[in-house]
Amino acid sequence: MSYPFNNISGINDDQTIKVVVEIPKNSSHKIEWSRLDGYFVLDRVEPGIFNKPVNYGFIPQTLDEDGDELDVLIVTDEPLPFGVVVPRAKVLGVLHFEDSGDNDHKIICVPADDRHQDHYQSVYDLGSKWQQQIAHHFEHYKDLKEKGTTKVGDFADAKQAWQIIKDCHQRALKNPWW
Repeated sequence: MSYPFNNISGINDDQTIKVVVEIPKNSSHKIEWSRLDGYFVLDRVEPGIFNKPVNYGFIPQTLDEDGDELDVLIVTDEPLPFGVVVPRAKVLGVLHFEDSGDNDHKIICVPADDRHQDHYQSVYDLGSKWQQQIAHHFEHYKDLKEKGTTKVGDFADAKQAWQIIKDCHQRALKNPWW
């Protein structure tokens, strides 16, 4: 089956990316893009205490070290609809994260044309409380299924995020599935 996002380059320029939303903010549904099947899959329904505190998606035509597209946390006041493409998202930074021993980075961004979030220039502008909430979520969201399989690292700036994005794009180009 054809990869529906094949004609979408995930990298726009040196400041913005395209993002596909898999899980809206506050959702308990763990939805994943199955690139080999060409459709979205409901992987599981999480207990309400593990609802996503932020919109969650991926950058098309990237491949992280865990074998999946590069994950993205999209900061907005309201949930974004599942399956929507954010055509221009400003990269703020990255959360270093491991899942079952594999690097599973989380790129952090805001929609470039979100007038409520346009003052954010860096992941550090989101504040320590936001960072604590996100770190806590990812440290514990698998506790009832596979406790101890996740490891939250540090938050890093947009420069590190961009290096990861470029590396993941190059990895995808070496192993295209589309």
